[in-house]
Amino acid sequence: MISFEKAISVCMENSFTLSTEIIKLENAVARILAKDIFSDIDIPPFDKSAMDGYACRTEDLKNDLQIIEIIKAGDVPKKELKKNQCSKIMTGAPLPKGANTVIIWENIEKISENKIRLQEKFFSKKESNICYKNEDLKKYDLILEKNTRIEIRDIGILASVGCEKLEVYRKVKVGIISTGNEIVEINQKPKISQIRNSNAYQLITQLKAMKVIPEYIGIAKDEEKDTLNKFRKAIENNDLVIFTGGVSAGDFDFVPKILKKEKFKILFDKVAVQPGKPTTFAIKNNLFCFGLPGNPVASYIQFELLVKAFLYKLMSYDYKNQKICLELKEDFKRKKAKRKSFFPVKIKNNKIIKMEYNGSGHVHSISKADGFISLEVGQKEIKKGKLIDVIFL
Repeated sequence: MISFEKAISVCMENSFTLSTEIIKLENAVARILAKDIFSDIDIPPFDKSAMDGYACRTEDLKNDLQIIEIIKAGDVPKKELKKNQCSKIMTGAPLPKGANTVIIWENIEKISENKIRLQEKFFSKKESNICYKNEDLKKYDLILEKNTRIEIRDIGILASVGCEKLEVYRKVKVGIISTGNEIVEINQKPKISQIRNSNAYQLITQLKAMKVIPEYIGIAKDEEKDTLNKFRKAIENNDLVIFTGGVSAGDFDFVPKILKKEKFKILFDKVAVQPGKPTTFAIKNNLFCFGLPGNPVASYIQFELLVKAFLYKLMSYDYKNQKICLELKEDFKRKKAKRKSFFPVKIKNNKIIKMEYNGSGHVHSISKADGFISLEVGQKEIKKGKLIDVIFL
């Protein structure tokens, strides 16, 4: 049995980087960039008005001004401002030559159809109301670095610099196999001794959220032949296979046996973590297999903390779970401390509250939790008021 930290290290050391592909910008969210992105233009590309108003010269602001032109967004100014002249201008329109300030229309007194003056109380104004050329970005500035995960907030700037298409790492393909005679599909009513297949659908959703391609192979019965046939089908078109259940040392846990039969090298099959002790990781050339426990909380947590980081590594992204450090509202205790343990918690008024948790089969606890806390090997309790990390999954 190896430590949880060692298990992560072993997985990362045995990863490789997938090939790349070209995609359209509208499909880029959550994908991993394969090349640096640079701006192809200055942004803004010209000095422009930040407000609707009048483009003026500051030295003329105490005088009556003649309107010589109206400039709309998208227009090119035709006239240069001379003494005591101004141009009516709209937000986003280019500044005419000679102008160095924009007076918003609310601060103007209209004298006639073609003449205005600034209200006296604004004579000392200092704001220019101008967005200057390249004040946001200069041509050739770095926009996003290679190996960045593209977020929704990045799409606007990528569009602004003309990234119609992007080179990204291709999506990992993952086959999913549930195991056990007791497992039935979610459209079936479980009989006595049966349960619905929550793990597969939980994993499918977790994978899709990463922009990974899941292939649900089905439920393997507690028979070596059925487990082997489904595994062979899974490795035909996938980079990685995830089993849930069948990875312990019971009489009907066939996953370790068929991995060896198919010449996969098992790098670990027990991790000093709770929930998730019988987690397995095996490799064969550029194929990988994770065996996760059948209990739904264990399967969920080990995917989020171990498998997800490995999948992202294949797409050249260094994934880290989000954490926040908060105060524990009450003492937290456990009976055994031989393994690193994770517990679901709630957050209320910026304090950590323990919640009812009946172990790795308590799937309802996941949907009610705001996050998880961990206790290290040998640590039996955490005192009230202690600041600890909450992991958001």
